[in-house]
Amino acid sequence: MADSANGDRATERGTPDEALDRPLPEKVRRRVVTLAGEALGGLTMAELPLPLRQYARFTPQRRAKFGGNAIAAALENDAVFRQRIAGRLRETLPELAEALESGSPPPAADPVEVAAVAYVLRPDGWPKLVLAAGEEAARAQAERAGEETQRELTALREELARTRSAARDEAERARADQEAARKELEAVQRRLRSAQSDVKRGEAALRKLRAELESVRDSAATEKAAADKDVRRLRTRLAEAESALEAGRRAAREGRSLEDMRVRLLLDTVLDAAQGLRRELAVPPSEVRPADTVEAVEPGRMSPKDLAARGLSETDPARLDQLLSLPQTHLVVDGYNVTKTGYPTLPLEKQRLRLLGGLAGLAAQSGAEVTCVFDGAELAAPVLLAPPRGVRVLFSKPGQTADELIRQLVRAEPAGRPVVVVSSDREVADGCAAAGARPVASALLLKRLARS
Repeated sequence: MADSANGDRATERGTPDEALDRPLPEKVRRRVVTLAGEALGGLTMAELPLPLRQYARFTPQRRAKFGGNAIAAALENDAVFRQRIAGRLRETLPELAEALESGSPPPAADPVEVAAVAYVLRPDGWPKLVLAAGEEAARAQAERAGEETQRELTALREELARTRSAARDEAERARADQEAARKELEAVQRRLRSAQSDVKRGEAALRKLRAELESVRDSAATEKAAADKDVRRLRTRLAEAESALEAGRRAAREGRSLEDMRVRLLLDTVLDAAQGLRRELAVPPSEVRPADTVEAVEPGRMSPKDLAARGLSETDPARLDQLLSLPQTHLVVDGYNVTKTGYPTLPLEKQRLRLLGGLAGLAAQSGAEVTCVFDGAELAAPVLLAPPRGVRVLFSKPGQTADELIRQLVRAEPAGRPVVVVSSDREVADGCAAAGARPVASALLLKRLARS
């Protein structure tokens, strides 16, 4: 009965001829569908139009989503259904419904909400309320669009400012890079001019050296010719002297028998006295050599350090055989100096093995005492090395060079014992010569080993 009475009042206020002259604004339409979808839950199945009954069991949100068009059509075309929805709105929104029906909508109310309720209740002048709500929504949308446009414009201006600033910074960096490149180019040009000047001076010096070399070669050729002439003259004189000596020996051989007998007797007496003195003093045969007393590192303790190759001296290898033929000769070899001179491209391990193999053969042939010294002053890893027979292998201790160890070996020998030191290091050779040893160049030993 209440619904009927309310419907009658709505019919009286909103006549069928009173209607909108344009479609509902979209926001008002969505709000009308939402309000109607919420009000459907209070109606019975019989009170619902046939198209809406399938949405009766949906939630209000699902009714508005899936049945929005059907609800809007029913509100527009079915006056009875609209009156029933209006009755539900008077219960849920009594203050707003009463204000609209009295002709004084609340000024602080949402225009969209007022228009949606007015569309359902249809009080006097409801089309104006709906149109006013649409215009207000359009103004709000325009304002929001303007604000969004203003924000985008502000963002674009800020982006433009940042881009301009970055472009200025990039231009400054480019100018700085260009200036640095210009300065670098000037410096390179200066260095190039200096290098060209150095090249010209070098070419002039080379031409001068070539002229001096030609002069020296001419002088050497002249001196060689004179020397060959002197050698031939000396060989003639030597042949004459040898002939005279042989004649003298034949003349003196007949009167030397008595003198030879006396010399042999004296030599036998000295030898017997020496043997008797050894038996009397019980002096055992010497098993320790002076080189054994020099403190060094044995093979297997430390690995050798590479030494730079030194200067070479080309001589006849027969001189080394003559030196090793002396009694009790001690041959001391500067190991890396020899290997770096002879075969520097091999690894250090193969250099050592090749040199020690050659020294072993030389020791067996000459019977001399042979000591090979390698520089091991800064080694931290063991060197696995088995010294060959007849060759003593020593490495210098940490903090000591092979040159110092060689000089210690030379100083340990007694005065008068033949000591031959093989090294092309001028400092080592001079130091050993001052101590009484005979220095020999590394190239001489390499030639002797190559001959073997």
